[in-house]
Amino acid sequence: MAAFRPSALAAGIAPATFDAAFAQAEYLPQVVALDRAQPEFVRPVWAYLDAAVSARRVAQGHAEWDAARTQVEAAAALGVAPEILVAIWGIESDYGRHNGSIPTISALATLAFDGRREAWARAELMAALRILQDGDVAPARMVGSWAGAMGQTQLLPSSWQAYAVDADGDGRRDVWDSTADALASAANLLARAGWRTGEPWGVEVQLPGGFDPARADESVRQPSAQWQAEGLRTIGGAPLPPLADATVWLPAGMHGPALLVGANFRALLRYNASTSYALAVGVLAQRLAGGPGVVAPWPRAQAPLSRSQVEALQAALNAQGFDSGAADGSFGPRTRQALRRWQQSVGLPADGWPTLELLEQLRSP
Repeated sequence: MAAFRPSALAAGIAPATFDAAFAQAEYLPQVVALDRAQPEFVRPVWAYLDAAVSARRVAQGHAEWDAARTQVEAAAALGVAPEILVAIWGIESDYGRHNGSIPTISALATLAFDGRREAWARAELMAALRILQDGDVAPARMVGSWAGAMGQTQLLPSSWQAYAVDADGDGRRDVWDSTADALASAANLLARAGWRTGEPWGVEVQLPGGFDPARADESVRQPSAQWQAEGLRTIGGAPLPPLADATVWLPAGMHGPALLVGANFRALLRYNASTSYALAVGVLAQRLAGGPGVVAPWPRAQAPLSRSQVEALQAALNAQGFDSGAADGSFGPRTRQALRRWQQSVGLPADGWPTLELLEQLRSP
């Protein structure tokens, strides 16, 4: 706190604003623990979906959508599908019931001090101070998640600064107590992140025989008409919906569901960089609009790798010349690409999906 004060004042934060913001600030060890175990990054995608798109959340979503229909329709006028906005509202705060109670300044200062994401946390902390200086919220009311996300639609301070909207016209951008402001702010973020009106976020598909799983990669984008020409169909066998630049995504490898996702899925990733989160929003929205959930079965019997096992996988890939980056236990795009290259080298389907069987094979001489 002492070290950060000169930086904040040099950036234009008034001394009184800083002192009021940090008057009750404290180190929160639980924030560091939670930062190491984010559910959308450490749980299997199917377990995350089970909780995020439960029958209760769908039923509650219908009731909340009906009660807030005016606010939802006003926010959707920014071009984002109303069911997507209701789904974000539901997943982020259970429709405004659980906005978080951790002081935002303490949470972000803790993360900045911890150091794992120091630059990011310092930037968000500075944005939070600017919000306080502008007077939209009092320090005591600025509470949210352990990661600093705030209000009914859980905007980080930098996102609040860039996208928050005073939709109810009371002169304040209040994502805590104003559902209208919260929903419109989420819609504004997505609209400016490239949301395409009238285009679906994605669709579950069935792959043709002989499909090369190496093509299920973010770098392979093409119109859905081209994918259809290659034999892809919706899970029900119907033609694919129009998607300008779509990617095949296998969230659980070749033994789980297959999806075709487009620009709107990528916009959801701008809201939260977890693919599990983006899928949960899309599926909940689909259910709220009367559609199905994910139809194809998940490989639930397949135990996901632990963090230490991912580290071992990365170390084994690196040892064999397949660069997966630092062996840090985080299975990201670089590790996935390295695993795919190894799978191709030994004649396996290159889906980039880590399993205990693959780890054992990698370790074998």
